[in-house]
Amino acid sequence: MRRPYFDLIATGAKTIEVRVGYAKICKVAVGDSLRFTSSDGSLFTRITAVKEYKSFDEMLDAEDNTGIGEAGMTRDQLLAACRDIYPPEKEALGVFALHLAPLPE
Repeated sequence: MRRPYFDLIATGAKTIEVRVGYAKICKVAVGDSLRFTSSDGSLFTRITAVKEYKSFDEMLDAEDNTGIGEAGMTRDQLLAACRDIYPPEKEALGVFALHLAPLPE
């Protein structure tokens, strides 16, 4: 996971992880635990909600954008960040907003 987003989850500032509809993501459910890793660390979270959307635009219209990215990011900046990570053919798989709560390690 990219470091800035990992750090935001670790501090509790990022409570929504955005993913696209890869086979593994389509199988996640409320109550599942997720382990995120970055170059020098890992953290554990529990999924508290899973919401599926047709596009990043639809997701950003429906979700609390303050839980998705860095503090102060505008909707346009969040959209650009999502599309920087996932090109259009990946977005076409569907967009998932995974709501997270921290778990003790």
